[in-house]
Amino acid sequence: MNGNSYFPRKLHSLLGVIPLGLFIIEHALTNYSAYEGGKEGFLKSINFLNSIPLVFFAELFLIWLPILFHGVYGLYIAFQSNMNVGRFSYRRNWAFALQRITGVITFIFVAWHVYDTRIQIGLGNVSHEELGSHMHQIVSNPVVFVVYIVAVIAATYHFANGIWSFLVAWGITIGPRAQKISSNICMGIFVIVSVLFLLSLLAFRSDEFASAATAVMSSVTAG
Repeated sequence: MNGNSYFPRKLHSLLGVIPLGLFIIEHALTNYSAYEGGKEGFLKSINFLNSIPLVFFAELFLIWLPILFHGVYGLYIAFQSNMNVGRFSYRRNWAFALQRITGVITFIFVAWHVYDTRIQIGLGNVSHEELGSHMHQIVSNPVVFVVYIVAVIAATYHFANGIWSFLVAWGITIGPRAQKISSNICMGIFVIVSVLFLLSLLAFRSDEFASAATAVMSSVTAG
């Protein structure tokens, strides 16, 4: 490993778990509230997040800047890596390759998703109250819905396998047994978080959010 890359790689690994890992879990739970509580439950979760003091600065320094560094430096790592799965078809070699591939997919998806949601809110095209119906309009497109499913699975795998890599890189799991146990735990996290996101996508496609979208469009037309 190049000595000049030691600190950036360590920081990249750390940011992938803290705070970005916590953000992914929070995002999964917030979206899942659409499945569990419908549009009222989802709106309640959104309002709670927006009520956090200094929420703009919290998001800027704990989410957006870490995402920017982790994503850009992650792309650099991905395109510098020698993915030799064709020669060494071991489980961890495939995990190594998938980590890079899903990282690229996640970076592109996050940029698209942020533009479609947060930036549209910032531009005043969508309000926080309309976010559920806006998501319904997005995922109602069958092609986009499939893209979201693939991207969500890629992002959650990247997160879960990244935890395993973090534990190894930081010397927390030492030895084959500890690493095997952590691998099983991380794959459990992958399944749980993926299910939360997938259920939320199904919720956004439901008739409840469709009626909300219709109501928003009617109010815009009437105005």
